[in-house]
Amino acid sequence: MADHYKSPSPIISSSKIAIIGAGVSGIAVAKQLCHHNPVVFEASDSIGGVWKSCVYDSTKLQSARKGYEFSCFPWPNRDDPSFPSHVEILEYLESYAKHFDVLKFIQFNSKVVELRFAGCPETIDELAGNAEDYWSRPLLGQPAWEIAVQTNNSNNLKWYAFEFVVICIGKYGDIPKIPNFPNNKGPEIFEGKVLHTFDYCKLNKDAASQLLQGKKVVVVGYRKSAIDLALECAQANQGAEGQPCTMVVRTPHWTIPHYGVWGLPFHLLYSTRSSQFLHERPDQTMLGILLRYLLSPMRRGISKFIESYLLWKLPLKKYGLKPDHPFVEDYASCQMAIVPEDFFPQADKGNIVFKRASSWWFWKDGIEFDDNTKIKADVVILATGYDGKKKLKTILPEPFRSLIEYPSGMMPLYRGTIHPWVPNMAFIGYVESAGNLHASELRSMWLAGLVDGKLKLPSAENMAEQIWREMEVMRRGSRFYKKHCISAFSINHSDEICKDMGWKCWRKSSWFSEAFSPYGSQDYCQDSAQPGLPKQGCAESTWSLEGYKTAPA
Repeated sequence: MADHYKSPSPIISSSKIAIIGAGVSGIAVAKQLCHHNPVVFEASDSIGGVWKSCVYDSTKLQSARKGYEFSCFPWPNRDDPSFPSHVEILEYLESYAKHFDVLKFIQFNSKVVELRFAGCPETIDELAGNAEDYWSRPLLGQPAWEIAVQTNNSNNLKWYAFEFVVICIGKYGDIPKIPNFPNNKGPEIFEGKVLHTFDYCKLNKDAASQLLQGKKVVVVGYRKSAIDLALECAQANQGAEGQPCTMVVRTPHWTIPHYGVWGLPFHLLYSTRSSQFLHERPDQTMLGILLRYLLSPMRRGISKFIESYLLWKLPLKKYGLKPDHPFVEDYASCQMAIVPEDFFPQADKGNIVFKRASSWWFWKDGIEFDDNTKIKADVVILATGYDGKKKLKTILPEPFRSLIEYPSGMMPLYRGTIHPWVPNMAFIGYVESAGNLHASELRSMWLAGLVDGKLKLPSAENMAEQIWREMEVMRRGSRFYKKHCISAFSINHSDEICKDMGWKCWRKSSWFSEAFSPYGSQDYCQDSAQPGLPKQGCAESTWSLEGYKTAPA
């Protein structure tokens, strides 16, 4: 930690629980833990997280409204088939926060710069040896973490003490992921302008248009942010003076134009209990394994069925963007992206061009590739993602920092929430699925039961074994295994959480709906006042006193 941040400050004990981040996950956790009067530290001046800080003018949600909503709090126009804009999403999140009186817990412009653990062990071995003791005792009772907070960019820090900390800073934003380049072939030799999408997001509409208009622009990447950016670039370069935007694509992934495939809703093929029965999941019985093996032709057939539609609907072969892997691998690794309606029409007009390359580097006038070809450029924008783990490592002390990616390179989280060797701390928003908001909210409900002592964790060793089994399923499901993606077994994952909380796993009204109707967040609404909204500002506990047990490993 930098010396200019250090200044003597008394420890403030204002609450038992701290929540770091007021994005989607942060406000969901604050709502579930509001009976503890948590303190939420938010570095910016508003809620929303990436929906506030990492969006373009054209950014829209990739799923339908009803696929991205809190349980017991549906969108007012949830059947609108259009994808909501980032402005609409922020309005929805603000409405949720106001309805449940979450805003009163949030300290805005409060950036967490350091955490200290009381009695912090000096080595990983010492920490592992004490892990059972940490998780077997009540989570609340005595201060466990001290948090240094920088307010309004002040050089003075305030230190707070908390008994439990929930990290909700997410995997995106703040720290761009920059590619590594050979010596003397990085951005320093390029005579044009280089920026990351993180920098582009900070520009207003006029500044963004001025940056792109009439310029030779190269966008590196082929994920959702790169696709949206290339479209904005093409739209800013209409007319005789316009320049085409070049997209540098290393590995093409399957893109979809909407959630309909040959007349069938996409979610019927992957988000029903019967469809997920075709995929491997942790702790599958021998009968389940046998049936999955016998039905494997159907699993491959569904993937081919979707691929045939995408190759018919989109000019992927024409532009050399047909992936070399099956669609199901992108689904299992959360890699697929919605392509805007006007994207390929702009490519047909020559306003977007594509360059496949496994490696590239800078030269003074642009980009050079491993096939010895070059492209001149005025602006290069890196749509290469974010390093959320690095952001987390900057505030965590050792030895916890070294455990964030141990042992697989992916953050090991039991029930997508608890790290077995990081005591009195939870992580929400680090698991991806077809519905990230739903995943965060359901884990927030589970966490509330854990903090309140209504369920107990298994041993650290058993938690680690369960995490490892999930990782192995994800590893076998896709060659793009890089992150905690549970899309292929998300319903089973939710079932395990429901079992822990004493809820019914089957949430539908009939066996037919249970088998063939897509699952969504509203299936997990526990409010007895449905179909109306909860009347209380703070969410009342929906936990039954019966059915609680030690969460199985």
